Amino acid sequence: MTLLNNTLPEQRRGKLKALLEKGHTVRVLEAHNGLSGIIANNIQVKGESEGKPLIREFDALWESSLTDSASKGHPDIEVVTFDSRLQSINEILAVTNKPMIVDGDTGGDANAFEYTVSKLERAGVSAVIIEDKVFPKRNSLEPGVQQNLEDPEVFAQKIRRGKSVQKSDEFMIIARLESLIAGKPMEDAVNRAIIYLRAGVDGIMIHSKSKSADEIFEFAQHYKDICKQLNLNKTLVCVPTTYNQTTEDELSAAGFRIIIHANHLLRSAYKAMMETAKTILRNQRSFEADPLCSTVREIFKTVGFLDVKEKDQENEQTTNVPVIIPAAGEDPVFKETLYGKPKAMLEISGKTLLEHQIQTLNNGNLADITVIAGYGRDQIKAEGVSILENPDFKNGSMLNSLFIGKEKMRNGFIMLYSDILMEDAIIKELMGRQEDIILVADNSTQYHEPQEGNILDFIICKHQSKPARREIRFASENVVAKIGSKINPETASHEFIGLARFSKTGAEQLIETYNDVVKNYKGQFQESKDISRLNFTDLIQEMIDRGFVVNFMEIHKGWLEIHNAEHIALAEKSFSA
Repeated sequence: MTLLNNTLPEQRRGKLKALLEKGHTVRVLEAHNGLSGIIANNIQVKGESEGKPLIREFDALWESSLTDSASKGHPDIEVVTFDSRLQSINEILAVTNKPMIVDGDTGGDANAFEYTVSKLERAGVSAVIIEDKVFPKRNSLEPGVQQNLEDPEVFAQKIRRGKSVQKSDEFMIIARLESLIAGKPMEDAVNRAIIYLRAGVDGIMIHSKSKSADEIFEFAQHYKDICKQLNLNKTLVCVPTTYNQTTEDELSAAGFRIIIHANHLLRSAYKAMMETAKTILRNQRSFEADPLCSTVREIFKTVGFLDVKEKDQENEQTTNVPVIIPAAGEDPVFKETLYGKPKAMLEISGKTLLEHQIQTLNNGNLADITVIAGYGRDQIKAEGVSILENPDFKNGSMLNSLFIGKEKMRNGFIMLYSDILMEDAIIKELMGRQEDIILVADNSTQYHEPQEGNILDFIICKHQSKPARREIRFASENVVAKIGSKINPETASHEFIGLARFSKTGAEQLIETYNDVVKNYKGQFQESKDISRLNFTDLIQEMIDRGFVVNFMEIHKGWLEIHNAEHIALAEKSFSA
């Protein structure tokens, strides 16, 4: 929702300096257009550390000359004019609210640099970084390129000229040292840093193309001595593109206050675009490329196209998510006990199982409930639900019953197995999740012995690690790798409880996969002996195999599946308590 990112230049400009004055190490990500700017501005990973919630995000944006020129199809040799760069900068500023640092190349001559500073400061940019090479520069990371350095006194005068025209104390000019890139000794970098600091620069960026951070750390130690000698406290900046095994914590401990990830969004986008293009050529259609692509609707949502519609529907979305309960099958365990009634009509503490489910869903503001009936259709009765019938329930599976309610799926829905009881808190948490496909999964299964005759749907988590080594756990790591009833319980990390939520996008992916499987496959499929008996977990596994991301919401107990008389007794005990 880009309108939420609107901010005035004077509100944005000082944000970078404020972060530095608070002692923050500033994490920066490259952006080369409006869309990548939105991603860099808004992206977060959420997790927990020592039982406390943790959020990581980027603090600022880097407008890079390399990625700006490459996105325009040009080499990084200062061939793109500053006015063209300024257009890209303004596109990013228009849809973001975090501080921006601009890669100013060499800055041109001193006269041109004065205009650059004036325009960037007025636009709301927080800092410009210029490198001490001779115009026109050559990119620093390409091996074998002749790198010509500017005379340090000439470069220092350019800094003075730039500082003289800025109107506020908030704007920063940072000098980028290219000594190590040009193969000069460390002494050259140290001497240049002293000259530029004396000229009034607000910080120093030391650049390196070594795969090791040793020379970067060596300079950082010299820099501490320089600042102490000059009685200054000026920001130290690095760009760990080549020495990328070095962590942000290590760089921060060495004294770096701004850490720039300088070109990764463009590089990753290029790789993804190449693979998508090849996939379409290989298959002569785009169907196989879909798992490589975000949906059109995701792009619409990111750039604000759906804002007006979402605002109009905001109240409805919290209470009007359809719930589909497939309840058409006959349970052989309760067949004699229920005398022809479906399992949903089983009484527990004075209410039917279905009535308990309806109460839980209503408590979560879910009122659009559809039950798919089959066996004992005339026996299913409950207030506040719609009932659809699967007349062919004997020859199909639970999944076939679910798709009787396909019209309810199209804008997103919740699926709930008909034999599940759960605490209200599970529904409440599920409603707060934003993933396209999310299954509710219980992590307590690893502590229980499996019961004979009780078929469970197990999950293997994609990102498993040894608990002793996990200090921080991110919600984004909750991705399903395998799901099914034939998974060895000893290798399973979770149990699927029979509750899932699909966004509009997730529902589209589910329906598309189901239609393709039913149309084009015969015989055994995933864990099912025949495609006619395809079940829900088979379809989910097929989606995973096709590249769709299936997330899970982790819970610890708080639910119960009614499989036998023992489960009924346990449920009644829980309700009476």
